[in-house]
Amino acid sequence: MKHQYEMDMCTGPLGKKILTFSIPLMFTNILQVLFNMSDIAVVGKFSGPIALGAVGSTSILVSMFTGSLIGLASGVNALTARYIGSKSARGVRGTVHTAFLVCLAAGLLFSLFGIAFARQILELLNTKDELIEGAVLYLRIYMLGAPALAIFNFGSSVLSAAGDTRRPLRYLLIAGVLNVILNLFFVIVCHLDVAGVALASILSQYLSAVLVLSLLFRSREAYGLRLRRLTLEPDKMRRILEIGVPAALQFILFSIANLFVQASVNSFDHVMVEGNSAAANADPLIYDMMTAIYTACASFIAQNLGGGKRGRILRSYFICLAYSFGAGMVLGVGIYLFRYPFLSLFTNDAAVVEAAIHRISVMAFSYGISAFMDCTIAAARGLGKTIVPTIIVILGSVVFRIIWIFTIFAHFRTIESLYLLYAFSWGITALPEILYFIHIYRRTLTGPGRQTA
Repeated sequence: MKHQYEMDMCTGPLGKKILTFSIPLMFTNILQVLFNMSDIAVVGKFSGPIALGAVGSTSILVSMFTGSLIGLASGVNALTARYIGSKSARGVRGTVHTAFLVCLAAGLLFSLFGIAFARQILELLNTKDELIEGAVLYLRIYMLGAPALAIFNFGSSVLSAAGDTRRPLRYLLIAGVLNVILNLFFVIVCHLDVAGVALASILSQYLSAVLVLSLLFRSREAYGLRLRRLTLEPDKMRRILEIGVPAALQFILFSIANLFVQASVNSFDHVMVEGNSAAANADPLIYDMMTAIYTACASFIAQNLGGGKRGRILRSYFICLAYSFGAGMVLGVGIYLFRYPFLSLFTNDAAVVEAAIHRISVMAFSYGISAFMDCTIAAARGLGKTIVPTIIVILGSVVFRIIWIFTIFAHFRTIESLYLLYAFSWGITALPEILYFIHIYRRTLTGPGRQTA
């Protein structure tokens, strides 16, 4: 019998269930974005453009580390969902306990790496001299929260595999409110500017991690945690890493490609850099809402694969693709229409606002294109395939972007020619991803247990 928070993804109307699953997860992802966004908003409003530029200069690195942990957790989600679909309680228990240890270890390693090499990485990005000290301080403090971020995403992935996306939202809402309050307190009252907003973020992240762990240790479901069962099962660890590591690598490679983009942005004056930092806040806001639908895609496909419901796999993919494309277009156009109120959240400087509009004007009509790439990758992940999609991403969205920077951007030397690489790279990567998904989907039709219900 399903718990009131859980969802049977193998029966019932797919369109309604995917939407019911995705909406709480959208808000959950938005709240995670608000951790970093509120940092930028508070320092931009109360500490000035230098502090804004310092925090904004770390955005790509923060996205790389957090995205990698989310990618690793996607392996937990897909494998847990498959065992839930096949009704294997033993498989669920082994996966969850192994995954907890794997994700915790990853969070600790990311924390140590980020703290140790913060300055070197920021120097490689050509971070402005007037921004680098604040950026190093922010990044080092922020990375102390990586273990908490890893644990929360682990717990959220386990719960979403069972169809529970509401309770992680509730926990992040609590943590998000705390984050905003602490941001204002540390910056306005304590005058800690960059250090204060970083400290507020990690305290909030640890609160969300404690809340989700408390739930899992109290749970009587198969996915509940028990200290005596915390052990690494080699086969489960291998399968989690087979899905999670390529997904994490995908985020890292995207970030590395974006480091070249950031370095190119840094070749303009500090006003353009600060404008880019302000406008870039729209990216995680929109991407992470779309990511909720990608998580639904992987979860529904994995559960139906485990349950032998092959006919629901393709329908899940098309529904999620339509939802994510629609979300990208609506949100992108919305950001463009309300660009001035949106940018006023992060800066009071008119020159910085005008610089930011260069990015918003190009990106607003590009986000929807990314759905064809990312939703298809999520569908392949739900079928347990991530290595080939990751190779395609390396070629289409990493190598291609670097080539674009040294050819198209090098020729035109305009900020618009730089931002256009996103839409073109998404489109070029999407086509082979779709062809690969069609190939592996057809193979599932010839496998054992074929059903169409």
